[in-house]
Amino acid sequence: MVRTGEGEVLPRCAECGGYAYGGAPGCAVCRDLVDGIVEGEWAAFLPRWDTTAGGDQERTLAEMVVAEPDRHDWRLVDAALDRLRCPDCGERLTRGPAGCPPCDRAHGYRYAAIETDRPGVPPGNEHAIRVNVSVVRRPQVSSDSEVLVRRLLLPLLLAGYLPTTEEAQRISALVKKSPPGRRAQLVEQTVRQLAEDFSRRRRAARAAGSSPTSPDTPAATPRRSGPGRPR
Repeated sequence: MVRTGEGEVLPRCAECGGYAYGGAPGCAVCRDLVDGIVEGEWAAFLPRWDTTAGGDQERTLAEMVVAEPDRHDWRLVDAALDRLRCPDCGERLTRGPAGCPPCDRAHGYRYAAIETDRPGVPPGNEHAIRVNVSVVRRPQVSSDSEVLVRRLLLPLLLAGYLPTTEEAQRISALVKKSPPGRRAQLVEQTVRQLAEDFSRRRRAARAAGSSPTSPDTPAATPRRSGPGRPR
């Protein structure tokens, strides 16, 4: 199955003007794109169980997936959680306010789900995608700075990028030392430069006939990060 973002060249969002996906959760268009990362997988999953969207059958299927996260892809698990309600706060499970016990527990268990890297991407790319998607879709439990970095990096991750340790440290240092009023602008500039460098390396690699990201990456790498260990 072709994953969302695979093969794309960082298209722009017509609504917010940034890289597509990167404007979420503030930009409605980007927010729908991010939701589509998990919803597309769920839509393909339902026919395999002869189930249609809506109603008790879909809820029962969602409960089954959430009860056995280690047997399913993380996108299916996240989509299933969206179809269940928290008994305490009433929000979609895991999407409630910070400190809601059932939401926090379900959020921890979701990280037992399977993560499979796409062919040609660095090992760990899929894990980075799922963490960033999780933060962007439940921003109320993260700091503004973390949401900013996670959302801006998401389009690059979907295109097959994974920051090096040096790049991650540079972004972290920038966030810490930037004045709050200029933080978003400076981080956006840094991510834009990373995107340009990545696109240039990818074009050069394709011209040379090698993988644009990591030529020695296996065709598929299933991984699990373990319950309660998102990073």
